Amino acid sequence: MKRIFNLVSLGCPKNLVDSEVVYGLLEEAGWQGVDDPEEAAVLIINTCGFIQPAVEESIEEILQLAAYKSKDPTKKLVVIGCLVQRYREKLEAELEEVDLLVGTEGVPQVAALLDSLVEGKQLDALIIADPFLMSSALPRRRSTPFYRAWLKITEGCDNHCSYCMIPSIRGRLRSRSEEDLIQEARDLAAGGVRELSLVAQDLTAYGTDLYGKRRLESLVTRLLDETSVDWIRLLYLYPSTVSPELLDIIGGNSRVVPYLDIPLQHISSKILKAMNRRYTREEVIGLVNDIRIRVPDAALRTTLLLGFPGESEEDVREVEVFLREMELDHVGVFGYANEEGSAAEKFSRQVEEEEKQARLERIIALQAEISQRRLKRFVNTVEPVLIEGVSRETDLLLEGRTRYQAPDIDGCVLINEGDTRFGEIVDVEITEAQTYDLIGRIV
Repeated sequence: MKRIFNLVSLGCPKNLVDSEVVYGLLEEAGWQGVDDPEEAAVLIINTCGFIQPAVEESIEEILQLAAYKSKDPTKKLVVIGCLVQRYREKLEAELEEVDLLVGTEGVPQVAALLDSLVEGKQLDALIIADPFLMSSALPRRRSTPFYRAWLKITEGCDNHCSYCMIPSIRGRLRSRSEEDLIQEARDLAAGGVRELSLVAQDLTAYGTDLYGKRRLESLVTRLLDETSVDWIRLLYLYPSTVSPELLDIIGGNSRVVPYLDIPLQHISSKILKAMNRRYTREEVIGLVNDIRIRVPDAALRTTLLLGFPGESEEDVREVEVFLREMELDHVGVFGYANEEGSAAEKFSRQVEEEEKQARLERIIALQAEISQRRLKRFVNTVEPVLIEGVSRETDLLLEGRTRYQAPDIDGCVLINEGDTRFGEIVDVEITEAQTYDLIGRIV
């Protein structure tokens, strides 16, 4: 059987980094990747199992790939990642179409396992490996454009929020060394990366397991001093551990973009306590006010989880008041869903789906007004914009992002005048603000 594979990656940027390492290891072992599943001898899907919609998407994608195998029984179907780690034996029993199941920690073994699979060697159908932590020494075939990349600085999480399954799927917090991360950042910069987004389940927890204390501030300072990356972006900061020192680093260095992604999940202190989040409404307000002082031009992004068990109308009004008063730039709003095995699954006073949907729509509509109002402050200003390419809406426009817009998450800048190369950072005069996007011309 030819060593040709097709790899589908689902889920978050952290999962995508795993897929990139798998791809690199397979190429190093002599395998060839193709985009068309029909051309591949082995079909691989790196799954997400974080929440039920992601589980359903993963199952749907597995069945779509299984259709290729049904047409050509010589193909092998391999499922890896979070879904396997979470459901294990259940998948083995129910997905007879799958030849091999590999959990999240089996990334470095995939190439050897595929070799054995195509050679007809006897393998266990389910592989759950010991904890794995990537390093800069591993090959990595990046799937992002040449000018931006994700830098995964930790694995796992120790927070144990009552609604979340990540600690049971990904394990305990494991931090990579500063030296290893600096080396990978240098390699990425040498390859043309201009924007580096640091990702983790909890970025501010970095170093606590390895060094005995939080070391994100040290890491960011070293990235500034020892690499040439133009933009450094920090994603997924835990609210109660965003330090004044970190804010001062962001406010005092133009290469650390003034963008803070701080998942709050809720505002009501009562609901936050039930979620096992380690902060109160008053502390959140204090944090936002401190950010406004130390990083005056910061864009703030958060996620909110509505319809949590026990949530009342008063709790939702607290969210509305907070959003109106604090005016965050980007807010992702999601409805709570019981996750099998989570503590919150057994909580009483579950919110009816109809009521949950009504609350979602209220908050989404409110935030749309706020987002547009926040974007209007950029009109008639000139902002550096990283050019992503031709617009997804029309090939008559270019598309890019300001420092205040994260890749694959937020809106963009649509450019209707001027020309430049993809991957360049150019000055753009902002002429119009829409609900989530900006419009401008290259100066």
